[in-house]
Order: sequence, then C-alpha cells, then structure tokens
Amino acid sequence: MEEMQNQDAPKMSSVEDAQEEQELSHTDKLVGVFTEPMPMFTKAAKSPARTTDWLIPVFVVIAIAILSQFVLLSNPEIKRQQQDKVIERMEKQFDEAVAKGQMTREQADQQIETMQDNMGAGGVFQTIGIVVGIPVGTFVVFFVLTGFFFAVAKFGLKGAGTYKDVMVAYGLPMYISVIEIIVSVIAAIAMGKFLTGISAADLMGTDKTTLAGFFLSKLNVFSIWFYVVFGIGLAKMNKSDDVKKYIIAIVAIWLGFGLLFHFLTQAVPFLANFAG
Repeated sequence: MEEMQNQDAPKMSSVEDAQEEQELSHTDKLVGVFTEPMPMFTKAAKSPARTTDWLIPVFVVIAIAILSQFVLLSNPEIKRQQQDKVIERMEKQFDEAVAKGQMTREQADQQIETMQDNMGAGGVFQTIGIVVGIPVGTFVVFFVLTGFFFAVAKFGLKGAGTYKDVMVAYGLPMYISVIEIIVSVIAAIAMGKFLTGISAADLMGTDKTTLAGFFLSKLNVFSIWFYVVFGIGLAKMNKSDDVKKYIIAIVAIWLGFGLLFHFLTQAVPFLANFAG
C-alpha cells in the first residue's frame, strides 16, 4: 500500500508543478503586456483574476500622473501655458453665458479676475487638487469604464468572463499609459510646450474642437496600442478565441464615443472641461 502511495506521489507532484507553471507572476504579466500580450492573457485567463493585476497598474498610473504634474508645473513657461489654457476655456464659457443673458459682462470679468488671482496664489489649493483629484478621478473613471465594458463583453459579445476579469483586462494595459505619460512629459519639456498628450493634434497644435482636430487627436500610437492590447485581454479573459471581434468592438467604441463626446462639447461647452 505504501509502495502505491509513493508511486502516486510523483504524479501528483508533476500535476501541481504544471499548474504552478501556468500561473504567471505580476512581473510576467507586466512584461507580457509589452512583449506578448496574446500568450500572456491566454495563460492569465487559466487562473482566477487577481486584484493585484488591476490595482497595482492603477496605483502606478496615479503615482506617475501626480509626479508628472509637479514636474511640468516646476517649468514656469509650461505652467503659464497651462493656466492660460484654463483661463481661455473659461473666458469662452463666460462669453457664451453673457451672450445668453445668464450673467452680466461685469460678473464675467470679475469671475475671470478671481480665477487669475487664485492661480497666481496657486500653491496649496493646486497641490490638493493634484494629490486628491488625480487618484479620485482615476478610480472613478476606471470603475465606470470597466463596468461599461463588462456589460459590452457579457451582453454584446456573449463573453464568459466576470467583472474582475474585465478589470484585469483593462488594468494591465495601463502600463502602456504609464509610458505615454513619461514620454509626454519629456516631449513637453523638450518642446517647452504644455501638452495634454502626444497625439498628432497635440504635437501639431491643432484645435481639437474641430472635426479634423478630433481625428488627429486619435492618431496617438500609445492610445491605439492600449486599446488593441485591451481588446486582446478582454477576449482572452472572456474565454473567447475571436480576438479580432473584440479588438474591432473596443476600437469602434473608443472612436464612436469619442466622436459623440466631441459633438456634445460643441452643444454644451462646459463638457470640454472633462476632455483631454
């Protein structure tokens, strides 16, 4: 009897070793996002989704985004351009409010002057806005978008994944966003120019409120890369081999909702405050 148990032991051990071999570490998944997203997500889908696989990338994005803001604000010229852009946007909204009779010219001028004074004082309020606003905004956007894409995958694409699977599929590609933020900061400092991204529209200085500006804003290698990898991850985490269908769906949603939001900002200028 003991002899039979001893013979079974190596077999059980080999099975366990094979299971452990399939389990990827978070570092393996991070590297896989950049090198081999298809095989990486295929292996990752064989194991239960881990919270760390979406939480760590989100925290890294938040940390890099906060750091990048302080780096950019330490450059006087970029800081001035950033403030000018905010003032210009608010002036446009106040001008429209005056034209509609919602406020007087004097009230609008006073509001703008107050904003300029607050920006001049800057300091504490600006720091709080960055340190608190970026984490809160990032998590809110993350949960809303993963919830939306979970619904798309489950009801639209008939996927078999869970909400947590979608969180992992969306979270891991955020390492691509980290690289984009770093490159964007380097480009901004090198050009001495405030940039909200590194799309063709940003680099060419094209007005994004125009239709041409919208399409040029989507010509961003990092954004395209992110959504393609996300499409791969969403397909694999939903146990689907039709990766092409998922990628097409994700890119179509990205462009479609982007275009819808573009037209909405034309009708409701206030929404432009939430645009990149």
